[in-house]
Amino acid sequence: MNTMWIISSNGGSLLPLWLENNIVAIGWCSNISFENLKKEDIKKILCKEYAQSIKSVPIWTSICDNFVNKIKIDDYILTYDSTSRIYYLGQIIGDYKYNNKYNDSHTRAVKWFDKTISRDLISNETKNSLGASQTIFRITTEQTNEILNLFEGKNIKERNEAEIIEDNIQFSNDLLENAKENLKDSINSLSPDDMEELVKEILNAMGYIAERTKKGADRGVDVFASKDGLGLEDPRIFAEVKHRKGQMGSQDIRTFTGGRKATDKCLYVSTGGFSKDAHYEAERSNVPLKLIDIDDLAYLISIHYDNFSAEGKSLLPLKKVYIPIAK
Repeated sequence: MNTMWIISSNGGSLLPLWLENNIVAIGWCSNISFENLKKEDIKKILCKEYAQSIKSVPIWTSICDNFVNKIKIDDYILTYDSTSRIYYLGQIIGDYKYNNKYNDSHTRAVKWFDKTISRDLISNETKNSLGASQTIFRITTEQTNEILNLFEGKNIKERNEAEIIEDNIQFSNDLLENAKENLKDSINSLSPDDMEELVKEILNAMGYIAERTKKGADRGVDVFASKDGLGLEDPRIFAEVKHRKGQMGSQDIRTFTGGRKATDKCLYVSTGGFSKDAHYEAERSNVPLKLIDIDDLAYLISIHYDNFSAEGKSLLPLKKVYIPIAK
């Protein structure tokens, strides 16, 4: 079976141009042809053109390489119009061509099929895959089969209202769980220094005045916070931040809490989690102590993110999305 590729039409805004001219197209370096270029050649061009966005270049390189070199003649192309909630299907009939009469000058010739399908007919599992944020990506053989069957009018079953509601609830739950995991992925991608900044941002967003401590003189404390910012007003919060894969153990907890006053409030943040003994040590600690793992971090970020500073939001860029809930 031929491969099926999803190509974003920017919510459907590019579709009129594509359908009228029987093409699909992408941007990036619209004044430079990618003809006969391999992946590494494309990467060099993108690095030079977008030096200010160098972190995104590997992703953009893969997208352009897929479009130029990986997509083959006779492969299927699927794209979505978010306004009408309709998918359009076509088949590649030409190799990559540079055409600077279009704003998105990197093009492939396409034979668009007359039929379209409603998003409501697609299974929730496939919907999740089709909703990926990449500009170009390949879907599985099973998902390709489902899409082709729907375009051919096969396996179309009318669903009653109860089935639709149940499916929508499950779909919303899946989206929520995916969003939580994606947030944790983003947290894990931060550097140790950025993780300390993140903890500081959370405490500031909660109404405290927090600062990172100086390296070498922190005595096991990475972030300090208090209501007045001077430490003269209770509560005084001491936070240790460990950003690593391994769990923290009981000895780590004892080392952190040793020497702390009974009036001090302590946070131990570990993205790698805590051992059973560490939890036991925290429960019998003589000072107030809260262990915070990556799930706790994700929760705190989700409820306090609106109060992050501009720098904090730049550190961890997030977008608020509204998901339907069951009534």
